[in-house]
Amino acid sequence: MYKIIGADGRVYGPVSAEQLRQWMAEGRASFQTRVQKEGGTEWVLLGSLPEFADASTVAPPPIATAEARRQAREVLSQDYRISVGDCIGRAWELIKRDFWFLVGASFVAGLIGAGGFIPYLGAVASLIIGGPMMGGLSALYLKKIRGQSASFGDIFLGFGSAFGSLIGAYLICILLITVGFIFCILPGIYLAVSWVFTIPLVIDKRMGFWDAMELSRKVVTKHWWKVFGLVIVLGLLGIAGLLVCIVGVFVACAIGQIAILYAYEDIFHSRPEPRVVIP
Repeated sequence: MYKIIGADGRVYGPVSAEQLRQWMAEGRASFQTRVQKEGGTEWVLLGSLPEFADASTVAPPPIATAEARRQAREVLSQDYRISVGDCIGRAWELIKRDFWFLVGASFVAGLIGAGGFIPYLGAVASLIIGGPMMGGLSALYLKKIRGQSASFGDIFLGFGSAFGSLIGAYLICILLITVGFIFCILPGIYLAVSWVFTIPLVIDKRMGFWDAMELSRKVVTKHWWKVFGLVIVLGLLGIAGLLVCIVGVFVACAIGQIAILYAYEDIFHSRPEPRVVIP
């Protein structure tokens, strides 16, 4: 049995090793989390314990629909706060710590996801591989945000068990947003903002695409204008990056993607369960 110090500074436990592994898989604990073995007096890093050496690399199992809906009710029962400046500021700080790795991952994932390596049929291929590549990039960034180890190959994690749901989420979102813009621009804007957390929910929570779309929409609707403001600022940042130079576009894209994921963490992991702790 173990006790740990959560992100809020409170002590949780005692809990079993199995529960700790589950928290690590969900991103609520990491190798940097402080832990104390039952009967001991010393607080150590979770990553220093050999029994958890491979825990952060284990993907959480697919969530059944009933469990996904239970989690959705839990999230929807609470309010949340996000700060546009804080999300962007944390994204920039993270990129500065590992600039070429994070920007390079965004560039490669974007190139592959857009089908840029496939002559003539690239646009068609992007409809199939775009969602999984976005999911893999989100998984990589979430690992870095949570203080977990990440490798360049993580950008292909979307081709695992979440592959079908990521394709479904990507295609359905594109289709319905496009229809919204065709008939009236306002529904298109509303849906584009409301579904901004769909891909992270699919790859991180292993939700089905429709459950993820609905949860994202319902959660964002609570503070739609705040999330819309974040999206607008990130869009302006992307335009600024385009005006500066080509490299600036890739940096702006990476900042935008990571800022969205910081907002995702603030909203969906703001419950009292332990999260990453920086000692």
